[in-house]
Amino acid sequence: MIRERLREMGLELPEPVPSLYQYVPVVVHEGIAYVSGQVPRVDGKLPYVGKVGVDVTIEQARELAKICVLKGLSSLEAEIGSLDRVERVLKVTGYVQSTDGFNQQPQVIDAASELLEQIFGEQGRHARTAVGAAELPGNTPVEIDFMIAVQR
Repeated sequence: MIRERLREMGLELPEPVPSLYQYVPVVVHEGIAYVSGQVPRVDGKLPYVGKVGVDVTIEQARELAKICVLKGLSSLEAEIGSLDRVERVLKVTGYVQSTDGFNQQPQVIDAASELLEQIFGEQGRHARTAVGAAELPGNTPVEIDFMIAVQR
């Protein structure tokens, strides 16, 4: 059902990517899936790098936030077998590598929130934190992690 909705939306999940360091992409414990921070690499490369507000536009950062969602869902599906097991998106934490004075992090991370609601409907609405960061791994402008309730 969720895969069908993604196809109808013209979206495709990328191949899940193994972790590069000493962590796992997803941990499921007592019905909650904790999805590690997702960096928006496409074919191993970041489409944009730098700080939002000087090197990267808000629109470009919003594109990256959507890529983070798709990558996170890909990792989640690899762990739980099917996105149809998602009961509810509980929490999204978005980090935006920001230039001094940039305070529109919520506008950037809204792209992720909007996409999750489009995919999962009411179950995609979630609590959220959107914060600015001085530096993020690999000079990525956006990184997002997720907490998602899944059927046991």
